[in-house]
Amino acid sequence: MQKFDNSKSAIGGIARFLGLKPGEFFAVVWSFAYFFCIFSAYSMLRPIRDAMAIMGGTQNIPWLFTGTFVVMLLATPVFGWVASRFPRKQFLPWVYYFFIANILIFFALFTYTQNRELDQLWIARAFFVWVSVFNLFVVSIFWSFMADIYSKEQSRRLFGVISAGGSIGGILGPIITATLVIPVGFKNVLPLSALLLLAGVYCIYRLRQWVRRHEEDSNSETVESSKAIGGGALDGIRLLFAKPYFGAIASALILASFVGVVGYTYMLKLAEVTFESTDRQTQVFSWIDMAINALSFIGQLILVKHSVKNIGIGATLALLPIATIIGFALLAIHPVFAVMAGLQIFRRSLTFGFTKPAADMLYTVVTTEEKYKVKNFIETALYRGGDVVSAWAVRMMAGLELSGISLVCMPIAAIWTVIAFWLGKDYKRRDKAISAGQKV
Repeated sequence: MQKFDNSKSAIGGIARFLGLKPGEFFAVVWSFAYFFCIFSAYSMLRPIRDAMAIMGGTQNIPWLFTGTFVVMLLATPVFGWVASRFPRKQFLPWVYYFFIANILIFFALFTYTQNRELDQLWIARAFFVWVSVFNLFVVSIFWSFMADIYSKEQSRRLFGVISAGGSIGGILGPIITATLVIPVGFKNVLPLSALLLLAGVYCIYRLRQWVRRHEEDSNSETVESSKAIGGGALDGIRLLFAKPYFGAIASALILASFVGVVGYTYMLKLAEVTFESTDRQTQVFSWIDMAINALSFIGQLILVKHSVKNIGIGATLALLPIATIIGFALLAIHPVFAVMAGLQIFRRSLTFGFTKPAADMLYTVVTTEEKYKVKNFIETALYRGGDVVSAWAVRMMAGLELSGISLVCMPIAAIWTVIAFWLGKDYKRRDKAISAGQKV
C-alpha cells in the first residue's frame, strides 16, 4: 500500500493514538463506519428476534434453531456459487441489497397482519430464522472483506479498532429498539435497520475506491479484482476437512456454540417467568445487548491489540473459555436471571471485544479462496449446525435443570481452552512459513 503522511493535524493525532500508520486513516474510518452500519442494523433486530422466540414458546427453541440450520444449508451453496462465479466487487454489495429487500418484506408482512388483526406466529418464527441467518452472513462477509484488504501486520493493529465500530453500532441499535418498541411498535424499527444497511453498502464502495487508489501494485487478488475467486460451490466443505488448522477453528466454534446455546436458552426461560409482556422482554434484551457492546467497545478499541501483542493470539482466544468456566461455576450455585444476565454480558462482551477480533486474525494466514469459502462455511452453516445439535442436547438434558447443565459446560469449556492455545501455536507456524515464502 502506498503511504501518505498524516502525521500533522488533528487527524494525525487521532491516527497516532489509535496506532495507525500513514495512509491507513481513511480506510480505517470507512471500515469502522461499515461495521457500525451493519452491526447497528442487526442489533436493532436482535432483541425483536429474541422476543419472537418467547412468543413461539421456549420449548420450541430447538425447532427454531433447526429451521435456521436448514435455511443456512440451502443458502451456503448458493453463496459459494456466487463467490465462485462473480468478482467480489460485484457480489458484495448485492448480498446486502438482498437482505435490505428481505427486511422491507418483513415490514410489509408485519404491517399487513397487524392492521387486519391476523395471527403473526409463523411470521415471527420466520423472522427469528431469518435474523439468525442474516447476522452470520453479513458479519462473516464483512470480516472476509477486511482480511482481504488488510495485511497480517495491519490486522493485528487495526482489527480491534475496526471492531469497535460494531460495538458502537451494537450500543446504538438496542437503545433505538428499547426507545421505540413501545411507542411505535417493533415493526416500525425495521425500515430504520434497512436504511443503516444501505449506508453500509456505501462504505463498501468507498473502501473499494481506497483500495484502487492506494495499492502499491496491480495485484489481481485484491477486492477490486475483476476476476472471480473460482472453484466450486462446495469448496468450503472440502477445504475445511483438508487442513487441521480449519478443523481446530471449527471445533472451537462448535464447543463455543454449545455453551452459548445453554446460556441463551436459559436466559429466555428465566426472562419468560421474570417479565410478563413481550415489549418488556424486548426492552430487557435491548439493555443487555447495549451493556455487552459497551464493554466490547473498550476491549476492541484499546485492549485487544495489546492482548494479542503481549500474550499472543492463542492466550487471547483462551480468555473466553476460561471466563466461561468461572461463569458457569457461579451459575451452578445461583441459577437466577440476574446471574444469567451477568454471565451473558460478561461472556458476549469478551466474545466481541477479544475473541472475535483475534479469531478473524486467524484468517490472515490463509488464501483468498479460504478466506471467503472456508470461513463463510464455518461461520454460517457449521455454526448453525452446532446450534441445532446443542439446542436438542440441552432439551434432552432439561431434567438436570440449569445447575446440572452448568456443571456439564465447565469441562467442555476446558477442552475449548486447549484448542485455543493450539490454534495460537499453529497461527505462529503459518505466519513464519508465509514470511519465509513457504506454502502452508
